Amino acid sequence: MTAVMTDISRILQQRKDIRWLSFWFLGMIVVWIWDALFLDPLSYELVQAAIFNTFFGAGAAVAAALGLGWGGALLLYFLENGKKRFFYLPILFMVNLIRSVPQIIGLLIGYIILSFWMDYGVLQSAAGQTLWMACVIGLLCSLEIMDLIAERIAYYKKSDYFHAMQCCGMKESRIINVEILWKSSSAHLVHKSVSLFGDSIFLQCSIGFIISIGLSNEVSLTNFPVTLGSLLAKLDSKQDILAVGSALLDPSYISHLFFQHLQGVSVAALIVFTLLCVYHIADGLIHSYDL
Repeated sequence: MTAVMTDISRILQQRKDIRWLSFWFLGMIVVWIWDALFLDPLSYELVQAAIFNTFFGAGAAVAAALGLGWGGALLLYFLENGKKRFFYLPILFMVNLIRSVPQIIGLLIGYIILSFWMDYGVLQSAAGQTLWMACVIGLLCSLEIMDLIAERIAYYKKSDYFHAMQCCGMKESRIINVEILWKSSSAHLVHKSVSLFGDSIFLQCSIGFIISIGLSNEVSLTNFPVTLGSLLAKLDSKQDILAVGSALLDPSYISHLFFQHLQGVSVAALIVFTLLCVYHIADGLIHSYDL
């Protein structure tokens, strides 16, 4: 038992990514237990739903970004180096067009499309709405995956490694997908995926907050899935956040924040804490794999 604890301690000291991942899990458990004890049942259910929708949407967005980025990068590569270059320029133009659109504008367009669909009875389920917005975020973030994959292919194509496998009769598609991307670039893709997970959470919270406070009453009452961002924009949460300012002027009021204003404080703490941990996890991966 002592040897196991010693090994765990050594790993946590040497691996910044694992240390901060463990710290994140521990922090989430502490907040969950505290909310279960002191938050009223209705608010507790809202916080749990917001956490699930936010993290589920972020994970789905990363999966969509990986799929679209991987497929798009390979499509552009084979069109550029193949015989059918006629299709290369139009597709490259569409990619650059998406690249030129600010991400927050792209998300607003995604929400507008979603609101129209909901008005016509399409995508009424919370899961479908969350997956749609995850696909929109994944599309906007997939360009980073495309750039990474194109860079890795170009790097290996300059070396003898690529040409040696071609001389051995290996198909170019297998060389790129298996040898270069899967076996030799998985660490880079994992690091990029962790970074995109944090970006997806930030984008979800930002657009959720904007949609909740920036639109008319008719639109804001549309049954969008609750996220940490939209929950932070609710009146109760905003009053809880304003109470933090009162605590700064009156330190004796700080203890009330964790009991009387727990909903807003919990949501704000979860957003900031998660983004901070994801940043350090991604930074730890750079040092662990020498990226």
